[in-house]
Amino acid sequence: MPPFLLAARRRMPLFIMGMLLGMGLLGCDPPDTPEAPTTFAATFTTWNELPGWSEANAAPAAEAMLRSCSTWSSRAPDESMHPDRAWYGTVGAWQHACMRLAERPDSVSIERRFWQLFQPIQLHVRNAEPLLTGYYEPILNGSRTPTASYTEPLRAPPPDLVRIDLSAFRDRFEGETLLGRVDGNQVRPYYDRAAIEAGALREHDLGFLWVDSRVDKFFLQIQGSGRIELRDGSLTRVGYAGQNGQPYRAIGRDLIEMGEVPREEMSMQRIRDWLAAHPEQADDLMNRNASYIFFQERTDLDPEDGPIGSQGVPLIPEHSLAVDPTFVPLGTPVWIDGTAPTAAPNDTTAVPFQRLMVAQDTGGAIRGPLRGDVFWGNGPDAETRAGRMQHPARWYVLVPRTVFLGS
Repeated sequence: MPPFLLAARRRMPLFIMGMLLGMGLLGCDPPDTPEAPTTFAATFTTWNELPGWSEANAAPAAEAMLRSCSTWSSRAPDESMHPDRAWYGTVGAWQHACMRLAERPDSVSIERRFWQLFQPIQLHVRNAEPLLTGYYEPILNGSRTPTASYTEPLRAPPPDLVRIDLSAFRDRFEGETLLGRVDGNQVRPYYDRAAIEAGALREHDLGFLWVDSRVDKFFLQIQGSGRIELRDGSLTRVGYAGQNGQPYRAIGRDLIEMGEVPREEMSMQRIRDWLAAHPEQADDLMNRNASYIFFQERTDLDPEDGPIGSQGVPLIPEHSLAVDPTFVPLGTPVWIDGTAPTAAPNDTTAVPFQRLMVAQDTGGAIRGPLRGDVFWGNGPDAETRAGRMQHPARWYVLVPRTVFLGS
């Protein structure tokens, strides 16, 4: 099939797009005008062109997809899946695909069912490199009361943290919010990490669990959820409950700029090693990341399930993906063609990473087109792979065929 550039701001009516797709006439690039986007686009492709699809096991992604489907049941069918990307179609098209996916006959393989219901589209980005990193669910040592060993509190959201919906003031700010605090008759930015760690929230008494390492707590905040092994041997879980509104800063980039770690060697493990070797500088470095995450205890989760992602459903290891929803709507199945690290601590070999994943989460550092974060699960192997993953990949989204064919 000839390629066709689907531009984010040059939307063709879907019934015309479907007619031309069926006739095989989508073969022209849009004119090079000032209005044409220069960073993000999509191209029709075929299932045979998906690298590695013939060897795919789509069953875990199908389970993830059906979890995402449950979040769309109350949305209006004529609502756009994405306000600026016409190729994602309407919510109704996805609801129909979900219904058909759930009704798959036993005689039809799950891979063939995806083939029947979806059209693959390759995503492209200019002036930026596609990048996959990884995250995981860490396991920390904790206590329900502070002790001489357990001194670092996991805090619930503070009562004076206010969220301001900017769209209430101007339509052009639709979807934008600010987090801050009220100071007299003014709204000010909320306390940053350094201020919170220095005691700015002490009067609120927000701690509900205490862990034995500020560094471990720092990385727990980056991951957004975790498991806490308590002193009596029991296990509980915590999940994201809020953020202070301050921008996220990657301290690994600071270590590179400081000349402390070569760029090609940067990983979570190298950051941990540096913090351990420089305890007198550790707080200052971590405080450069002003973002601070608040938690809640999650006693409602099945121990076999992953943490709850931004879409509100449990994540599936190696098949749930964090994305920037500005470019890829949550719930979208994505075929990834790339590489990933092994679980061996000293093995720098990259192995093929080709699988169907579902966009089900977001992250403070996950910003931009084709920027993804693979959820690896929990345990030492997941930590090793997540901490070392910084790999390029090709992205293909699967979009319901009815978006283009109208049936």
